[in-house]
Amino acid sequence: MRRNFLKLLGFAAAALLSATGGSVAQDSKPAAKNVSAPSTGRVIQMQTAFNPALPGSGEGVRVFTRAVKHMTAGAFAIKIVEPGRVAPTADMLDAIVSGDLEAAFTWSGYAANKAPVFNIFATIPFGLGPDEMASWMLEGDGSRIHRDAYDKLGVVGVPCGIQGPKGGGWFRGEVNTVADFKGQRLRYGKLAADVIARLGAIPVPLPPGEFFYKLQQGNVDGGEMSTPAMDAALGFDKLGLPYYLPGWQQPSAVLDFLMRKDKWAALPASLRAQIETACQANIAWMLGRSPNVQGLALEKLKSSGVVVREWSPDVLAAFRKNSDIVVKDLAERDADFAAALANQRAFIAQGAHWRSMSRLP
Repeated sequence: MRRNFLKLLGFAAAALLSATGGSVAQDSKPAAKNVSAPSTGRVIQMQTAFNPALPGSGEGVRVFTRAVKHMTAGAFAIKIVEPGRVAPTADMLDAIVSGDLEAAFTWSGYAANKAPVFNIFATIPFGLGPDEMASWMLEGDGSRIHRDAYDKLGVVGVPCGIQGPKGGGWFRGEVNTVADFKGQRLRYGKLAADVIARLGAIPVPLPPGEFFYKLQQGNVDGGEMSTPAMDAALGFDKLGLPYYLPGWQQPSAVLDFLMRKDKWAALPASLRAQIETACQANIAWMLGRSPNVQGLALEKLKSSGVVVREWSPDVLAAFRKNSDIVVKDLAERDADFAAALANQRAFIAQGAHWRSMSRLP
């Protein structure tokens, strides 16, 4: 059933304000490895894909768990387990299914190896920005498609955050023409890696934790890390490399709360509704938080001496042309991905005229 988007966000934002007291945006204290839980009531452990001390997605982990605790008056709490403690981040879905993890807070893209449809939520190159993604997820069929995809894997997946666009990448040299990509060893996600391979680059799959050092040592020539705020927090400005924008490869990303189907079904219906509402609150909070925190981070990077460059029109056009080919090829190979993509594009198209007419030039 479709929900009224504005009512939903209004209710979610109210729940979030009650849970956080409006203080999270100013919270600069590093998060503990495990967030303390109340002495009474039920507690489950949730491994996160994101360091809770980092801005954006990491903060979102804390906002979500606080909201659940406050909404249930302490009767139910989620203890945050640091990334990799129980299972490698990319394998958390398997750990949920096997029962090694009770719950997880993660990125939709980690499930794409099991079902290509998750690329839609991860997202695809030149895909939806965070506002449009939120609208499709909450007002369109996005949440239904997302839920059904996880259901086939034996898991309940609740959309629990939407991250803003990544930066375009850090490079050891200039990449101002399409020819500059030939032979470059670059770290990008799967679909984006297919795109840059078509430009003659060599995709190098690296875990996020290894990219900084490989780039510093010259073992890779460039690639993406995360958002400007995350990149600044991780010290990428210390490398003295140019930073390219925009992040064509990931304009937004859906974050998920996961539980195995039988464990989710065992929760009282009221508690399931509270968790879902806390996730909706987290989406609202991330949408409001991201533009400001990314803008501040970009200024911090510039003040640290980072040269911020925009992709040249020719390079951006080459990215788009080859992204269209890569996405079309995937749609031809996977019916679920094709159906989700068509649904998303139809939803966005029906509001295109209003968006163009309602926005000031």
